[in-house]
Amino acid sequence: MAEHIQRKQFMSFSTLGLSEELVRAVADQGYTVPTPIQLQAIPAVLAGGDLLAGAQTGTGKTAGFVLPMLQRLSKASGARHAGGRRPVRGLILVPTRELAAQVEASIRAYGKHSPLTSMALFGGVGFGPQVTQLRRGVDIVVATPGRLLDHHGQRNIDFSRIEVFVLDE
Repeated sequence: MAEHIQRKQFMSFSTLGLSEELVRAVADQGYTVPTPIQLQAIPAVLAGGDLLAGAQTGTGKTAGFVLPMLQRLSKASGARHAGGRRPVRGLILVPTRELAAQVEASIRAYGKHSPLTSMALFGGVGFGPQVTQLRRGVDIVVATPGRLLDHHGQRNIDFSRIEVFVLDE
């Protein structure tokens, strides 16, 4: 037991290879020690590997994929579309609008010291403001399947520049 406590004291988000900006944003959220899923997932994603992970609710799965996504997309500047618009480079697909809003809020919280932009796409809200935001350009989209397909069918979103894809839940 003492060995486990001692080992845990030396684990921090900075030891996982995350940027100072991300470590600071995590600390701003009150987190100091990575959870087991984060200890395993973050280095694997940062290394460019594919990952299939499962864990109980409340174990920090969202940070486990959002933090390395932000790190990877921040390091690579990404080419812009004609007109200087940012292409969508990160896509997170979720089953419900509640989860889309929750994950996108996590991206904003963890990425608050980053220039990356994000948005949530889900039904039950106006289509027009989503089109406007997509046309302005956004780095990361968190979407439900139906609304994502609607926007793709209308050619409002281009998948050709996706660098990181997450299927959540």
